[in-house]
Amino acid sequence: MPTKINKVAVIGTGVIGAGWIIRCLAHNKIVYAYDKDIKLKKNLIAEIKRTWPYVKKLFNKKKLNLKNFKYFTSIEETLRDADLIQECASENYALKTKLMSTIGKYAKPNAIIASSSSGLLPTKIYSKCINPQRAMIGHPFNPVYLLPAVEIVPGKKTLKKYLNKAKKFYKSISMNPIMVKHELPGYLSDRLQEALWREGLHIIKEGHATTEDLDRAIEDGPGLRWSLMGTFLTFHLAGGKSGMKHMLEQFGPALKLPWTKLKAPKLSNKLINRLVEGTKKQSKGKSVVQISNIRDDYLVELQKLRKKYEKKLR
Repeated sequence: MPTKINKVAVIGTGVIGAGWIIRCLAHNKIVYAYDKDIKLKKNLIAEIKRTWPYVKKLFNKKKLNLKNFKYFTSIEETLRDADLIQECASENYALKTKLMSTIGKYAKPNAIIASSSSGLLPTKIYSKCINPQRAMIGHPFNPVYLLPAVEIVPGKKTLKKYLNKAKKFYKSISMNPIMVKHELPGYLSDRLQEALWREGLHIIKEGHATTEDLDRAIEDGPGLRWSLMGTFLTFHLAGGKSGMKHMLEQFGPALKLPWTKLKAPKLSNKLINRLVEGTKKQSKGKSVVQISNIRDDYLVELQKLRKKYEKKLR
């Protein structure tokens, strides 16, 4: 196993794969990319060029070195020299299990293999992979090229030395790894997001609010606090001088009230239309690319501001 990971293979160059490629290039890694759909190469180059101004600003980079990037049409060539493989295929057990069998066959014996899955169990994904001890989940958040979180989830056979090596690698590309203790469906962040998503679907289905109302309820309220200190430290402050203890004494009984409906509602045509029309209205005629640019600019400025206050808090 190499002492330092410099050569990264990205398998799958859609939205998530492209994000990994851009982030790795920004940190001077040598990147080998592969996708069975060669047509995506054109989209990938366009995305690298679109995002670079934001990446450059966030990571204080002077220029993009595309000489470190190679796009292969053969998965065997892509994997040959890689120290770490980041798989970014669709969320499907059959597809990923088969792909991991191939990756394990052509990867270097001690190359770390990480899946970008957002909820599938690593033990199952790597059930047919050679040397699953070096395999794990490396779940990022979109846009990968800007957001620092990555959940590292071990399978039942994953060895600690590989987890530690992966942690060092992700830190080397300016990420903040979250070491999940055991594998569980959905991991950590997506389970929390799923609860919010399901409750939102019920509220919209029952006609209590629009998609914009619910987005505003988060972005102008708890979302501003969460970006610095998350749910639990926020609730700790809500308890006053006694902190979490008093908060639980005061608001704990509310947990028994039937406020929420965590079982997901059926995605009927009526509900789907409300979601589609609601978000279309919110977009105000702007394209996905235009909105992505606004989001990326905001995330860069927000992270720069947050660092200033994180130093005081942590």
